[in-house]
Amino acid sequence: MRSIGMATSDPFIAIIDDDASLCTALVGLVRSLGYRATGYGSAEEFLAAGKARETAAIVTDIQMPGLSGIELKQRLSQDGVPVPVIMITARTEQGLRDRAMASGAVCVLQKPFAAEALIACLEKALAA
Repeated sequence: MRSIGMATSDPFIAIIDDDASLCTALVGLVRSLGYRATGYGSAEEFLAAGKARETAAIVTDIQMPGLSGIELKQRLSQDGVPVPVIMITARTEQGLRDRAMASGAVCVLQKPFAAEALIACLEKALAA
């Protein structure tokens, strides 16, 4: 585990989910691991913030108003931003999971998921 510190060298993790309470909880979890994290209510809000190129990893919901998590990953890839993306969803269709993985997601987590599952995915994403 990393030491808790907010030095600018700590990786920046973007949390994108239209569920404000889940977004806040995930930001708190990621910060407790020693990373810098900011929550965004939509993919568009994240893109408008101009932080894509300094982001070490993204945790995003798949189903959101506007751009979906899959569309966000595709947009970042088209823009030449190779940031690893972890996708989360409450939906259970295998086809959705397959589309998320095909778009380049590092992990796809089914809500509700254990904190340990997200931590494992973050470690995998940051090692990529």
